[in-house]
Amino acid sequence: MNNQKITPCLWVEKDAKAAAEYYLSIFKNGKLIDYQLFENTPDADGSGNSNSFDTAVMELEGIEFSILAAGPYFKFNESISFVINCKDQDEVDYYWDALTSNGGEESMCGWCKDKYGLSWQVVPVEYFELIQSSDPAVREKAMKNTFKQKKIVIEELK
Repeated sequence: MNNQKITPCLWVEKDAKAAAEYYLSIFKNGKLIDYQLFENTPDADGSGNSNSFDTAVMELEGIEFSILAAGPYFKFNESISFVINCKDQDEVDYYWDALTSNGGEESMCGWCKDKYGLSWQVVPVEYFELIQSSDPAVREKAMKNTFKQKKIVIEELK
């Protein structure tokens, strides 16, 4: 049983298992916990039509996520994103490349979207040290150069 108080639920259009497998291919510290297919369920509007949908539960880096694949009714947007705290530039490069390939897209300031349209912030932990530095010149240079980048390249912020 999950002891996590809050579990993010990701709504995708179809194939919850494929979505879970996609994320599990990127985040190596993860596992598929459950998969369920619900066929011929009553339509929520009471029309008498039947629908099918599927769900998956996965764990990524110790956090449990639920995936609901129930049609094209809702899309991800930038108001919700997940931050990946990376130990170094190699890890930033790995996650950035994995998330933006195969239908993902780059944005600005360390933000990108994966192929499902889910927003991610791929950030080296050293970045926070720079933008929170007690030296105003260090903070200013890091922030100014952040706005010039798509993927964060830490050496360009120093």
